[in-house]
Amino acid sequence: MHPALWISKTGLDAKQRDISVISNNLANASTVGFKKSRAVFEDLLYQNINQPGGRSSQNSELPNGLMIGAGTKVVATQKSFTQGNLIATENSLDIMIQGHGFFEVLMPDGNISYTRNGQFTVDGEGNVVTSGAGYQVQPNIVVPPDATGIVISQDGEVSVRLAGQVESAVLGQLTVTNFINPAGLEPIGQNLFSQTPASGEPVQGIPGLEGLGIIVQGALETSNVNVTEELVSLIESQRVYEMNSKVISTVDQMLGFVIQQL
Repeated sequence: MHPALWISKTGLDAKQRDISVISNNLANASTVGFKKSRAVFEDLLYQNINQPGGRSSQNSELPNGLMIGAGTKVVATQKSFTQGNLIATENSLDIMIQGHGFFEVLMPDGNISYTRNGQFTVDGEGNVVTSGAGYQVQPNIVVPPDATGIVISQDGEVSVRLAGQVESAVLGQLTVTNFINPAGLEPIGQNLFSQTPASGEPVQGIPGLEGLGIIVQGALETSNVNVTEELVSLIESQRVYEMNSKVISTVDQMLGFVIQQL
């Protein structure tokens, strides 16, 4: 097989995956708390024909080597945790983190997952849960049935007004969890992330302290996907894909010409 065919094939495969990453970003442009990804590329091993610095004669060395690359591949998809925009909802259980950190969510198997999506509600027992699957937010907050209003401060204190009481009753304290390397978290769907060895250990704390973000009530964090930027990247990837296809077509014509001369 002509080496250029294999090299271009790796380019096609890599750009297909890049386009898949971009399409996922665009599909989640309206997903609350979504964090965009980018494909990370790496060149493959080289065929070393002449080593740079090798002897070309008794008294001279090769200033440049002769090394032919084998193509490229996608080695990672890297999450970007830049802050999304704020959208006001005036819903008392819609909260966002302005700054670093994640909300903790208790999964059915007892493990803890993490999310930037603060679209919360209450279940039939008054527990504060996620709007989608109904997973409990940690630390667990139970809202009494006779509560007339929920107030969540910037430092995460949750209080309500109860019938017959003048002063507000404190229900609990929301915390924020951060990681040394948030990009090392594993996205598992449902706007959730799970811890991995690459992310480091979770560091839990009071919102607004020790570099953690503050809580903003009645607002949500939009996706950090820039649609215009993604469309430009999509056009660029499409053009690179077409160029690799053109190389395959050109090599095919070259091989066809050789066969015709036999």
